[in-house]
Amino acid sequence: MGTILSLSGVRKSYTGQTGSVTNVLDGIDLDVEEGEFIAILGFSGAGKTTLISTIAGLVEPDAGDILLHGAPIDGPGKDRGLVFQSYSLFPWLTVEKNVALAVDAVHKDRSRAERAALVRQKVELVGLGHAMDRKPAQLSGGMRQRVSVARALAMEPEILLLDEPLSALDALTRAKLQDEIERIRKEEKRTIILVTNDVDEALLLADRVAVLTPAPGARIGRLFTVDVPRPREREAVNDDVHFQALRREIVGYLGQLNDAGSSVGESRVALPEVVPIDLYARGEEPKAEVELPKAYVEAGQSAVENRYLEFFKLHKVYPTPKGPLTVVEDFNLIMNRGEFVSLIGHSGCGKSTVLTMAAGLNAISAGGIVLDNREITGAGPDKAVVFQAPSLMPWLTARQNVSLGVERVYPHASKAERRDIVDYYLERVGLGDAMDKMAAEMSNGMRQRVGIARAFALSPRLLLLDEPFGMLDSLTRWDLQDVLVETWNRTKVTAIMVTHDVDEAILLADRVVMMTNGPRATIGKVLKVDLPRPRDRKALLEDPKFYEYRQEVLHFLAEYDHGPAAKAA
Repeated sequence: MGTILSLSGVRKSYTGQTGSVTNVLDGIDLDVEEGEFIAILGFSGAGKTTLISTIAGLVEPDAGDILLHGAPIDGPGKDRGLVFQSYSLFPWLTVEKNVALAVDAVHKDRSRAERAALVRQKVELVGLGHAMDRKPAQLSGGMRQRVSVARALAMEPEILLLDEPLSALDALTRAKLQDEIERIRKEEKRTIILVTNDVDEALLLADRVAVLTPAPGARIGRLFTVDVPRPREREAVNDDVHFQALRREIVGYLGQLNDAGSSVGESRVALPEVVPIDLYARGEEPKAEVELPKAYVEAGQSAVENRYLEFFKLHKVYPTPKGPLTVVEDFNLIMNRGEFVSLIGHSGCGKSTVLTMAAGLNAISAGGIVLDNREITGAGPDKAVVFQAPSLMPWLTARQNVSLGVERVYPHASKAERRDIVDYYLERVGLGDAMDKMAAEMSNGMRQRVGIARAFALSPRLLLLDEPFGMLDSLTRWDLQDVLVETWNRTKVTAIMVTHDVDEAILLADRVVMMTNGPRATIGKVLKVDLPRPRDRKALLEDPKFYEYRQEVLHFLAEYDHGPAAKAA
């Protein structure tokens, strides 16, 4: 055992088309021991991919040294195998042939039989022995990512470089691939460097965690030693006091860095005291810019507090070539006004199906949903939806995208009041300086902020959130969770949020509703979250109740870690 890789004073800048210089890495120092597992944790845009690309030899640093076994690296080499976030497989080749391409290129000195045996061994190692003859189109996202890992391993590199390989996957598939990576670490004894934005992933897998400071000019802010004994089982470590303390320390440090560069904004405008009209109170839509009778406006108010939203024996059946497929069966839930419910479960359990039925976007097969004493029969601005992929008009600015809905539900307000409503929510989500930016020019995180601002600006009866942060890195998630918590505290809108993230489910909700695996998915368990509001992430991590709730949800998910969802992974 000794130092296999050494980075000293590594710097990298990029020059844009306008000539502006972006300083990405500003002096990275890191020594990696042979057989060690290092996780690099950092914010979106902090330079994690640039750093792993310099180690891989794909990007040349402007300054500093990268030494492998004491010798400077000179471009890419078979001693470093790289797995990207997006699996770059040849769609016309089978699993076997995709992996064989790398093997044939790297191991020219071996016989055809030896190369074929190596391909089979690595494909079997990642659990795809049964899928050797399948093409990528016949594989799930998780399976395609396994092929990428097998291909990198088949090069027999000294160092395996993993650039957020699991971030685009659902929670169950991600957990299964984490287990796969742990098994590879144990059996192959490789040196592994994993870029991730998931604290739990880093703590489950790594020997040390290197935290990058935010952009620009990222450096390694702190190195944490993960001295939690292996094997680290998700449920078991959750109860481990030392694990909890280490997790708190890392999250606390990331929180400090996040607070220093937080993009959550205070609003410079006051929210006007205007009430949205009820478009459906009289079965007709009012014309814009008309002075409405006071009684009409007040009809938008509701006196209903209990049983404000009710799902009654809800079923969803889809026709298929093999006959009817029941996705959701006998889903029963009653929510009071102003309640926030998190809906959690494995992929394919019907969470999004329930949400789209509640939004009026998906026909109900049997049973019904009643909102504020009215059965839901169609979509409308009284039910605001934020999807995982923000559905904005790309040719409109952030302000124009939010204005579309505001003009429809506030036709009785003055032009200035409507503009203030739009500006208030855009500033609250940290877009005060980007209101006139076109949606097409925005990052995913910024577009999702517009979606959240638009949903709240409608003052809906029901807010429906379908994994709104699923495409974002975990640190941007924290930022937007804080926006969501603060804005919800102000509005107390009745809300349902579909999520895969256990911490997110507990942080936001009054109740966590856990769904069984599909098909024929239904409610398996309901957890009441008895934690005081307003909630603060740092305070939650100090509360033993939080870990008890976390354990209950983790245990439920582990119980249902089987069936179609698991097989598809």
